[in-house]
Amino acid sequence: MTDLLLKNVKVVTHEHDDPVEADIAIADGRIVRVEPGQSAAGEVIDGGGKLAFPGVVDAHQHWGIYNPLPEDTESESRASAQGGVTTALTYMRTGQYYLNRGGPYAEFFPEVLKQAEGRAYVDYGFHLAPMSSGHIGELPDLVERFGVPSFKIFMFYGGHGLHGRSDDQRAFLMLPEGERYDYAHFEFVMRGVQAARERLPELAGEISLSLHCETAEIMTAYTKLVEEAGDLSGLAAYSASRPPHSEGLAVFIASYLAHETGLANINLLHLSSAKALDAAVRMAATFPHIDFRREVTIGHLLADIDTASGIGAKVNPPIRPREDVEALWGHVLEGTVDWVVSDHACCREELKFGEPSDNVFVAKAGFGGAEYLLPGLITEGRRRGLPYGRIAALTSWNPAKRYGLRTKGTIAPGFDADICLVDPGQTWTVRAQDSESTQEYTPFEGFELTAKVTDTFVRGNHVLDAGKIVGRPVGRYVSRPA
Repeated sequence: MTDLLLKNVKVVTHEHDDPVEADIAIADGRIVRVEPGQSAAGEVIDGGGKLAFPGVVDAHQHWGIYNPLPEDTESESRASAQGGVTTALTYMRTGQYYLNRGGPYAEFFPEVLKQAEGRAYVDYGFHLAPMSSGHIGELPDLVERFGVPSFKIFMFYGGHGLHGRSDDQRAFLMLPEGERYDYAHFEFVMRGVQAARERLPELAGEISLSLHCETAEIMTAYTKLVEEAGDLSGLAAYSASRPPHSEGLAVFIASYLAHETGLANINLLHLSSAKALDAAVRMAATFPHIDFRREVTIGHLLADIDTASGIGAKVNPPIRPREDVEALWGHVLEGTVDWVVSDHACCREELKFGEPSDNVFVAKAGFGGAEYLLPGLITEGRRRGLPYGRIAALTSWNPAKRYGLRTKGTIAPGFDADICLVDPGQTWTVRAQDSESTQEYTPFEGFELTAKVTDTFVRGNHVLDAGKIVGRPVGRYVSRPA
């Protein structure tokens, strides 16, 4: 007996470059059969020959960074469903922004779960950042008790401001007296993550550390140079103030520390430039015993400093010149990029833009984009010859396997019925007003995309129907591995 049958679809999975015509039978939120010619006693939906992609596992979002977490959980999960996202993994830390408090995660994280509960339209999980020495001691408990096996280091936070200028970083991070957020702390975090892997060997393959790779000292110096020179403005100025070799150097440092500490599972986040990817590939060759994974964002693949719609595209690391965009695509096509994410961080206009409003250095960093993740990757990827199966791997299978989402990432019997239907022949123009996000602008305003997500199913629940959000929130917190 099936609850739902999706008929007349072309199933896309990471196992095959090309789609396969089949029907998808669903019962109790799981896929039970994928084969043509099925019949069912339950509800039947005719897919009209559309592509059926595995629901996107967007492994990099930021709910609650600029808006209250309960509000973001609802609105930004709705926007996620518009882009075919069925599982969002969102970064969370103590300090300013998010819940604006410090302290142990044993007290902090239950409040995070409470504020998000019952509000999401897609399934969700969290990555956590060990900001203090006390957090390092909590790592095994976070894995075993709370189901969080993925952690993060922000390499520039100890000496450079979140939005471009240096701040009082200790106050910003709400660190205990006498502690610093620096390379020594990064080393001890790595040792702590590796100790958790050794304590929990059956989970070791799914316990990993992610790094935002930028170098504070170089960015501080270059920000001063760019502002004093005054010959650049907007996104070009911000890119120059956080130069690509700052990323490359941070990748080198992170990689050697991983080697020194014996930590084998390292994720290099949102690599934005040719130099960053070059450094990442060199480090993989230098330290073959480390399982590096390399991430890029849809923003860095679609927009450059000239085509993005204004300084609303300010983000860390920055949107880059066109030559860096082309370099990223080269790595995607070569297979040296492991997954593509949105880095979705909703920042409303009244908070995003400072005074004067055209000064990129007083604007906040970050923007939403989950709505355009799969459509954008299909649009640009297919134009460049990227097979559908590779797109499914980049958006679903690869991040699901790395981050312990054992029942997600593909369309096959036994897996969660997380599915999105895509019309690959529907051309449309991005308009911020059409998004479910509360962000009133988008860096992709006016971009023409040639694929459209029409329907999204989360564990068989129809949350996006003919392009419209329907029903009540059905998303659940995913305790990993799951």
